[in-house]
Amino acid sequence: MKIVIAGAGAVGTHLAKLLSREKQEIILMDDNEERLTTMSSNFDLLTVVASPTSIRGLREVEAHKADLFIAVTPDESRNMTACMLAHNLGAQKTVARIDNYEYLLPKNKEFFQKVGVDSLIYPEMLAAKEIVSSIRMSWVRQWWEFCGGALILIGAKMRERAEILDIPLYQLGGPQLPYHIVAIKRGHETLIPRGDDVIKLNDIVYFTTTRKYVPYIRKIAGKEDYADVRNVMVMGGSRIAVRTAQYAPDYMQLKIIENDLNRCNRLTELLDDRTMIINGDGRDLDLLREEGLQNTEAFVALTDNSETNILACLAAKRMGVRKTVAEVENIDYIGMAESLDIGTVINKKMIAASHIYQMMLDADVSNVKCLTFANADVAEFTVKEDSRITKHDVKDLGLPKGTTIGGLIRQGEGVVVTGNTRIQPGDHVVVFCLSMMIKKIEKFFS
Repeated sequence: MKIVIAGAGAVGTHLAKLLSREKQEIILMDDNEERLTTMSSNFDLLTVVASPTSIRGLREVEAHKADLFIAVTPDESRNMTACMLAHNLGAQKTVARIDNYEYLLPKNKEFFQKVGVDSLIYPEMLAAKEIVSSIRMSWVRQWWEFCGGALILIGAKMRERAEILDIPLYQLGGPQLPYHIVAIKRGHETLIPRGDDVIKLNDIVYFTTTRKYVPYIRKIAGKEDYADVRNVMVMGGSRIAVRTAQYAPDYMQLKIIENDLNRCNRLTELLDDRTMIINGDGRDLDLLREEGLQNTEAFVALTDNSETNILACLAAKRMGVRKTVAEVENIDYIGMAESLDIGTVINKKMIAASHIYQMMLDADVSNVKCLTFANADVAEFTVKEDSRITKHDVKDLGLPKGTTIGGLIRQGEGVVVTGNTRIQPGDHVVVFCLSMMIKKIEKFFS
């Protein structure tokens, strides 16, 4: 597959690194030569110094032969223009990074496809949705819903009170068990567990279950004493913060602390009375105490500095806040954030890359997600007639090592999968696998 990535910024370089491991033909273009220097020497891809909005530059990277053209420069208008030009030159599919929510409205989709922009991606919006999902419940590290909540993924850290520690998984229950443990993050290692694996103290365990059994998962994870989130404090008035406030449920009260007075005035215009805007330095612990941090169930750090966000979450934890979320854009710091036990980590690059990655797949995939802490991915496949996955019971399919089926949705109902389950055409199947293995799974669904 020939893939052209326009823009060697944070999202573009992360995506290029990700896709180059898959042995795709990757061309990374940017008009800034410095950004491309390290990429060409360290990864299996071609770099070209050229403007994404130059027809000559697009011809140089052979955009007319591209199966996928991805424009992810920081400038929305350049991305749109680059996709239109690449489409007219002959690119098969185009994707543009945007920062205008209006473009995503369903009524505009057909218009953009007509002018040559097949898909739009808004990383800040995706990040905000992930933040809201993770703060809905203070005991959850990660929460993700499939098919409107028919099946739910829950990631939670196991503390001393968890009831499922040190017990082989096959002893936890039989075929009627209302959940499936699909991945375990232990230190720097990610396991797709088998029956004889055990859960240990401080593991991050990923469960799939149906909504009915979420309280049961909370009980066995030993998290029943965690307070529900009603009050949220946000440090930094970024675009992600704005979207987070807009997506938060009505019962939540938000306070956004922003240092820049002009930005505070703008936030006041953008957000309703449910969100309080405070002009001040979010690193000032006296200010945080004065604004009631001790009575806050969730603290979200969204400044443009990863170190500041990590340290702010640590301070909030020490002041008694159970749920903290940090935006960590420096991928090298994600492991450190985990070891410091700050809670949920949000990374726009990884979120955007997950959404773009699904466009490479031939099977019918409606969702691909990278589990930020774990070196693992989750994908939601729609099963076609006569696909290989329907031929045998799950235990006899010969799925590659490092993969597992977490559950399925059949006629709108979530089902926890066992070895004896037979998957049927039309099912939505949720698959978990170690990072970069989705392509190996895809052939079962094609």
